Amino acid sequence: MSPTEPFPCLMVRHSVGETTTVQVESITVADLPPGEVLIKVVYSSLNYKDALATQAHPGVVNQLPHVPGIDCAGTVVESSVADFAVDDSVLVTGYDLGAPAWGGFSRFVRVPSEWVVRLPAVLSPRQAMIYGTAGFTAAQSVRAICHHGILPTGGEVVVTGATGGVGSVAVALLAKLGYTVVAVTGKPELHGALTELGAARILSRQEVSDTTGKPLLSPRWAAAVDTVGGNVLATLLRSLKHRGCVTACGLVAGIELPPTVFPFILRGAALLGIDSAKCPRGPRLEIWNHLAGDWNVLRQLEPWVREVSLAEVPAEVTAMLAGKSQGRVLVRPMGA
Repeated sequence: MSPTEPFPCLMVRHSVGETTTVQVESITVADLPPGEVLIKVVYSSLNYKDALATQAHPGVVNQLPHVPGIDCAGTVVESSVADFAVDDSVLVTGYDLGAPAWGGFSRFVRVPSEWVVRLPAVLSPRQAMIYGTAGFTAAQSVRAICHHGILPTGGEVVVTGATGGVGSVAVALLAKLGYTVVAVTGKPELHGALTELGAARILSRQEVSDTTGKPLLSPRWAAAVDTVGGNVLATLLRSLKHRGCVTACGLVAGIELPPTVFPFILRGAALLGIDSAKCPRGPRLEIWNHLAGDWNVLRQLEPWVREVSLAEVPAEVTAMLAGKSQGRVLVRPMGA
């Protein structure tokens, strides 16, 4: 790869008056940050953190200009380490990719070798990004529920934000593993699609957002995958069955968590935080092996997948931030 040959990326910049702009630009390999592995990106995907990055959110982006994209999959073009060779199929999710380092909404990325995972042989780059960071987060949540000792016979598992990237994959994974899944959504037009994905029944958002202030609610759930946070997360904690758990990985409904200690000391409830970006390498590889093997739900997810170009990403971001996005959005960085 010539250091002067231009290729496209999606660049976030400050313009006059500190207004944020997002547009497709041409850069070169020489512009990329340092790293041991140069990857030709075949697919990336759009996640909520990417949407925040396009807005130059200070909790995500340290400085501008910036290239978003917290995941990518493709082939190695250059490598200075023995672990990876030219033409190896690889993927990157998490670490600092896309936040705060330049990310996968680019035809090429250069990253530290410790960020890189060899693509399981049965997965193509497109399939890896159907899962992407959202699917990896969902799988990490399911793994945490399993490790907590929650069995499919233990009762219903509820998934909030069920039509989003994390939620939709979580519904499919839990159903695949035999759990009775209750999906929560504010999109009644997608009830049929959620049933096809594996949901046993579907609730509205209001049904899992209690405002009475009661420290404990009637026990309903063996476990929960919460992708929204705020009062919904507090409600789920207060309505867990004895020794149940909630995995928490989102904040679109708010960052405050108002419950008392009663769910923890009277019912033994567990709140399990899901931090995909810094997931250790051992569990990271285990999860990708699961997704490629016994947890493979690609067939179920395919109807939820759309592909967009770099130039189409801003419109998708607008929809996502307005709560109108659904399923998985793959990003093709080959051109504008």
